[in-house]
This record gives sequence, C-alpha cells and structure tokens, in this order.
Amino acid sequence: MSRMVIRPRLARAVLRLVRWRTEGTLPSHGIVVGAPHTSNWDWVFSLLLAWSQGRQPRIMVKQEFFRGPLAPVMRATGAVSIDRSDPAADIRALIEEIGASDDFLLAIAAEGTRSRTDHWKSGFYRLSQQTGLPITLAFMDGPSRTVGSGPTFTPTGDLAADMDLIRAFYADKHGLHPEKRTEPRLRNEGAAGDHT
Repeated sequence: MSRMVIRPRLARAVLRLVRWRTEGTLPSHGIVVGAPHTSNWDWVFSLLLAWSQGRQPRIMVKQEFFRGPLAPVMRATGAVSIDRSDPAADIRALIEEIGASDDFLLAIAAEGTRSRTDHWKSGFYRLSQQTGLPITLAFMDGPSRTVGSGPTFTPTGDLAADMDLIRAFYADKHGLHPEKRTEPRLRNEGAAGDHT
C-alpha cells in the first residue's frame, strides 16, 4: 500500500485517538496561514490536518530546527528552513520553487512566535502578492479540540480590509494556550508598503 494511501488513514486515526476533529478542506495550491500559534503542537496538528486530506504542505520553520536530532524529521515532513535574521535569500529560493510547481501548498505561522506579541508578520501577505497564490486561513482551537481551515481569498491590496476579514475569522479561535494568542494585526496596517 502506497504512502499516499497510508498517510491519510494514519493521520485520521491519530486525530480520532486524541479526540480532535477537523473542519474544512485545504486547497492543493496556495499559502496557508496557521493561527493562533501558541504551542509546538501546532506543527503536529497542522501536519495531521493536511495529511488526513492527502496534502503535503511545506511548512516554514526557523533554521535552528534543522540542527541536531530534529533535522531529519524536518526534512522528511517537508519543512522549509528560514533564516529569520536574513530571510531574503530563503524567500527568493522559495518563490522560484513555487513558480516551478503547479501543486504547491505553503504553511506559515503568521505570528512568527509561540509567545504573545504585538503584531503578526506580514510575510504571508507579501508572498501572496508576489506569487499570486491565494491565502487560506487555518486554525487551532483548544477549547473545541478542532484543527481546520476556513476561507480562501486573494489579497485585494487594501491591507486594512483584508486584515479585517482575517480578524473576523480568528475572533473565536483560541489556540492551545489562549493567553499566548496574538491579535491578527500587522504593524502600520494603514501605511502603504508595510514590510514588517
């Protein structure tokens, strides 16, 4: 039996075993924003969601996870190493890879950290604008034990309006540790060309 058949069945079985449910359907192509990002378990549940639907996303993670015993796991699960101190070269390589593929699903934790902070990183929005890939909003909600995906949209260029849509979707999503949740807000949303 092929991995493409075994992996979805295994992922669904694990989710049933831990009594979590899934909601929505992930696309096969696009950028998936995962939030709230409050735990390392977010990565595990995001993979289980994707695998349960036969998807194999690339997940952006900081390069430190590619050192030591976790490195083989990162590579095997399709993680993408990002140097957060100087991400430009990694992002350029990623854009080239996206451009060469008709079936590319990239997952990004827009908060950029598991701790509560003042704002989201805007890389997911800028990457969508640069590549033409639509954005799908995915979520973790601890109180309801649900991992899932919601609406897919293409940025309009009106950053404030697009972020209002995102805020409305995540208003009742809490993550595994609600006290660490960051409100979906970009720094200087009203400023054109926000690059934070």
